Amino acid sequence: MNIKITPSVLNGTVQAVSSKSAAHRILIASALSSEETVIRCNCISEDISATADCLNALGAEVKIQKDTIKVKPVSGQVSEAVLDCRESGSTLRFLLPVAAALGIKSSFTGSGRLPSRPIMPLRREMENFGVKFSEPWKFPIETQGRLKAGDYSMKGNVSSQFVTGLLFALPLLDGDSTLRIIPPVESRSYIDMTLDTLSQFGIEVREENNTFYIKGNQSYASRGEINVEGDWSNAAFFLTAGAVAGSVTVKGLNTESLQGDRVITDILRDMGAEVSIDGDSVTVSHRELHGISVNASDIPDLVPVISVAGACADSGITVITNAERLRLKESDRLAAISECLNNIGNVNAEMDDGIVIWTDEKLLGGNVFSFNDHRIVMSMSVASVKCKSDVIIRDAEAVNKSYPDFFKDFKSLGGKADVIDTQGE
Repeated sequence: MNIKITPSVLNGTVQAVSSKSAAHRILIASALSSEETVIRCNCISEDISATADCLNALGAEVKIQKDTIKVKPVSGQVSEAVLDCRESGSTLRFLLPVAAALGIKSSFTGSGRLPSRPIMPLRREMENFGVKFSEPWKFPIETQGRLKAGDYSMKGNVSSQFVTGLLFALPLLDGDSTLRIIPPVESRSYIDMTLDTLSQFGIEVREENNTFYIKGNQSYASRGEINVEGDWSNAAFFLTAGAVAGSVTVKGLNTESLQGDRVITDILRDMGAEVSIDGDSVTVSHRELHGISVNASDIPDLVPVISVAGACADSGITVITNAERLRLKESDRLAAISECLNNIGNVNAEMDDGIVIWTDEKLLGGNVFSFNDHRIVMSMSVASVKCKSDVIIRDAEAVNKSYPDFFKDFKSLGGKADVIDTQGE
């Protein structure tokens, strides 16, 4: 699907979609519980569907009906499973330890860039505690053997997803475990979200001096019914659109959320935008913007849209650092956002761990490729509001990974986006 966006200022109000990060965690905890859980989730993305299907393969019964997900826990009757994680790194990294804790012989497969995304630190630690893997660097990933309790360790600057997967698995083991996180710790907010989910489902984890102490033989307790909070990561695109031109309100956001990406309001305010909060509604309105410096170690998912804000600023230079992990996402996001901004007239430069964005040139419009990355599609849609001419985004269906109704909401705010055929170009 190729989308042509005609520049138009966005104004109005949209409802926040349910947090993908929270939904992954709640789904897994629900599947490990003893009784059925009903999850209220207003956005069923491809990543969430992948996790649901994998949990079904492990013996749960997950049924999705519009904005409701009913989860019956794993039956304990499955001994072998094939888990298609599609392109979801969270699904793969969360469920590798969980499947091993359940003692299920598993084959993990997927598509897109997933086969090339790193898992070696998690693999090595699981091998130290009783799990056998198929040949390294090959896909599918096959595992067998039951994970054993013990003293685990994981570097904190590799992937918080490895930590989350182990935190879900270790309470299920026969025996107590520890999980030491070796500083520096990046994306700490995602670990905090995991700990919060575990607590909601009755799992006790004690933390002291970068070490988690986890009792074995714990039982996940169903919440009965639970709502997935609004997603700050996806709200950031429309809030940034309001900052660069117009005024946009996103409803259904928890301003006390553990989601690290809620700092988008602070970043946009620091750049000069007007930000106001009324209950669960956040409004960002355009004012003259200037470039700033951003340390992205805890907010890697915001880098593409912050880059767009920098390119749309009226003055100054935006410098984003500590974002090297973005090269291992659905795309090499640093290279992808740099190329896309160049294609529509922005001058910028990649660094090993970030990007420098100048505002000397105004955005012209042009053709960009999605790199099969949902955050690149949404970022370039936001950039279009400041362009002089149309922006054509190729393979824009990548938004389905996290926000299937993105263009519907984009249009509701006054955006002009049309599906086109570019085969003849």
